[in-house]
Formats: sequence, C-alpha cells, structure tokens
Amino acid sequence: MSVTIRRLKPSPVAANEALDNVLSAGEREAMICAAAGKLEDLLDILQVDHRNDPNTRGTPGRVAKMLVNELMRGRFSPLPSLTDFDNRLAYEGLIVTGPIEVRSTCAHHMMPIRGEAFIGVLPSASGKVLGLSKYDRIVDHFAARFQTQEELVQQIGDFLWQNTAPRGLAIRISAVHMCRTHRGVRASSGRMVTNAYFGAFSTEPQMKDEFLRECASVEASAR
Repeated sequence: MSVTIRRLKPSPVAANEALDNVLSAGEREAMICAAAGKLEDLLDILQVDHRNDPNTRGTPGRVAKMLVNELMRGRFSPLPSLTDFDNRLAYEGLIVTGPIEVRSTCAHHMMPIRGEAFIGVLPSASGKVLGLSKYDRIVDHFAARFQTQEELVQQIGDFLWQNTAPRGLAIRISAVHMCRTHRGVRASSGRMVTNAYFGAFSTEPQMKDEFLRECASVEASAR
C-alpha cells in the first residue's frame, strides 16, 4: 500500500508562533523528509561525510526528526486541554507552583535554554481553578519551539490570562542560555530572569512582593 505525502509549502511564520493548522502525520513526515534533505546539503557544505562516517551516517534524518517532533513540536501540535475545577470555597489566596522545568531552544543561535518557571495565581472567588499539572504542560508547549525568553514568559502569561480569567497572574522564568555559555563570551555561569504580571500583580505591589518571596523560598528549598 502506497501513501502519498503532501509536501508543505514554506510559510513565513515567526519561529515561536504556532502554525494556523495542526500538522497531520503525513505533513509531519513530509516536513521531516524535506528538512533531512536540507541538512544533508548543510553537512556537505561543512565537509562532513554523513554517507560513510559511522558517527554521522543518518544524522540528517535524526536531526530533522528531533526538530519537528521534539524541539519545535509546540508549533505543530494542538494546545494543551485545560482541566479546571469549581472554586467551591471561593479561595482568593495566592497559589504558587514551581519550579517547572523549562527546556527550550534559542531562536538566535539554536542553542539550548534550560531553567525553571514559577507561576503565581490569584483565583477569582466566582471562577475556576486550574489543575496543577496543566501549568507544566502549558510551559512545555510554548517552550517547544525556537524562543526568546522575553517572549516565552509573555506567551505563557497571555495564554493563561485569556483562558483562565484569574484575579491576578504572575510568571517568572530563570534560565541559562547555552548561546552564552558555549559560544561568544563562554560565560561559566549566569542566568537570565524574566517576569510577566497581569491583573492584581500589576496594581498591588504587595502581591508582587509576596510572589517573589515565595519563588525565592521554593528555589532555596529545592537546592
């Protein structure tokens, strides 16, 4: 039985934005095949023998699969479904969850970004509360694409703010960028920290301070 795979036409979509339509299995395979061909050309230009060297034989196909199915899968896959629960007792206190593992890829040099995210939520008394594991899935979804940390923290915040309608929302990401530690200045250490605040966290400084204190406390206990 033969299967016809429709080849995808290039589309000018930003590296950290999702495609308009989720890719089908056939479209994913077409993208992997096309990317593998281009990676073969790249290794030829770099004078790497990917045909006879046992270490690099098959590397173009492996890298293409990794890019489409892992490092950039957040662009080609549906958004995580959100499971929420009634805020039965009208809880309005601060909820902080983290550290949530962040694994992403720098859009500037295609090098790894590794760090942690913290999410602070002030639920609405008449609203819903989100299942805790969904925060991890949301962070993972938006991280699985070529990213900048400044836009990643904003994308996560925008999605949660629009889809869960809390009274307040805070997102904090602290991460190490391999484009800084493995190239350029080759820094031995150093982190980048970004924050995004919505609702009450933007208008009530004491809530922002409480969120940052909780983040610091959790980070200290995790060491």
